[in-house]
Amino acid sequence: MSVSNPTLITFVIYIAAMVLIGFMAYRSTNNLSDYILGGRSLGSVVTALSAGASDMSGWLLMGLPGAIYMSGLSESWIAIGLIVGAYLNWLFVAGRLRVQTEHNGDALTLPDYFSSRFEDKSGLLRIISAVVILVFFTIYCASGIVAGARLFESTFGMSYETALWAGAAATIAYTFVGGFLAVSWTDTVQATLMIFALLLTPIIVLLATGGIDTTFLAIEAQDPSNFDMLKNTTFIGVISLMGWGLGYFGQPHILARFMAADSVKSIANARRISMTWMILCLGGTVAVGFFGIAYFSANPALALPVSENHERVFIELAKILFNPWVAGVLLSAILAAVMSTLSCQLLVCSSALTEDFYKTFLRKSASQVELVWVGRAMVLLVALIAIALAANPQNRVLGLVSYAWAGFGAAFGPVVLISVIWKNMTRNGALAGILVGAITVIVWKHFELLGLYEIIPGFIFASLAIYIVSKMGAPTSGMLSRFAAAEKDFRLNQ
Repeated sequence: MSVSNPTLITFVIYIAAMVLIGFMAYRSTNNLSDYILGGRSLGSVVTALSAGASDMSGWLLMGLPGAIYMSGLSESWIAIGLIVGAYLNWLFVAGRLRVQTEHNGDALTLPDYFSSRFEDKSGLLRIISAVVILVFFTIYCASGIVAGARLFESTFGMSYETALWAGAAATIAYTFVGGFLAVSWTDTVQATLMIFALLLTPIIVLLATGGIDTTFLAIEAQDPSNFDMLKNTTFIGVISLMGWGLGYFGQPHILARFMAADSVKSIANARRISMTWMILCLGGTVAVGFFGIAYFSANPALALPVSENHERVFIELAKILFNPWVAGVLLSAILAAVMSTLSCQLLVCSSALTEDFYKTFLRKSASQVELVWVGRAMVLLVALIAIALAANPQNRVLGLVSYAWAGFGAAFGPVVLISVIWKNMTRNGALAGILVGAITVIVWKHFELLGLYEIIPGFIFASLAIYIVSKMGAPTSGMLSRFAAAEKDFRLNQ
């Protein structure tokens, strides 16, 4: 294994710091609410950066720059769609979900919230939503582990199998020990590292290629259509890329940050911080992939690793252009992106298994200490399954993410969005929305109908199902009164 000592030392220091934060959070974790939602104590800065970091996984520094490098600016429609979707999620869902979960049984998880919001005594809504979380999040976790393995493989010359375990180990360690607080505190550090890497790298690439004018001329010489936002795409293609933004309404790991905010009053400031961070990071990501075209066309002898796997464009630029110590910090940003999202996903899966299955159906009288340790055991179980799914070295990060993102966006997005803005939604409407959304994504993906990203038909059909089925029944007086009280609380405190 060829090891660059400065890079290795930087990685070790970074990972040790994350695990240390995990042990600090361990001391503040006294019950299941602390382990799953941090006792609803996050301020606006931690809420904002944790939501951003948990969202932007390894695809931010690997999948998206690779797509831009291969196809030019036409792939940036994803970034535009994500920015619009994230802003609307903060605007319409964040504050309302925070108060609705509190007014509906102080719910700790989405299945818990759905069950209380719609007075589902059968447990069917809780079970189905928890199963959807486990299926799609395990796939999503696998994407994070693939990204981490690619990083260790490229940086230290490890075999893919060894890199798989090395990349996952640190994340599992601090999530296992510290729970939600560890995940949120480390997310804040990781978000800072990510934005530093994504602002610095494109500037240095520009300098290395001779400035903005020379860079743009080199990109144009390589292929003039790199500047064409509609290159090799159609109206359906653009809508599909923009459709990624719909996914935000249904991502449990992002919605958990809204639920964990210390108050509704923190949400507005958190929205401003998070959106600024997100726009700068996505802009930097697009720039890295785009300017990378100019750099590697001017230096073809260095382009072989990127030609073999375009998702390595950021990794190779960091290794070539920077001092090994700085490169270590920049490459740690990829690890930060992977760890921040993977840790959130492991925790959401753990909470679904612990709160929505173990506590609800197996051990109603379980102590808080027992539930926390069951939660930790579930982190290990889900991590091992995700590692098994990630074992195929041919996996591509963006492909795995797109499927899981669509699954959550269509199954949960309409249910969450409509549940916080429409008082007349019913339990059967919610059930229909989850089932129709999830099934549409699976079927549409399988048959690749119309070339349209499966989240769009999934979101539309699920929304229609919620409205039509809800109109066939009526909410109870208790559902209406809790909704009204939560809405009043939201308007008084926003």
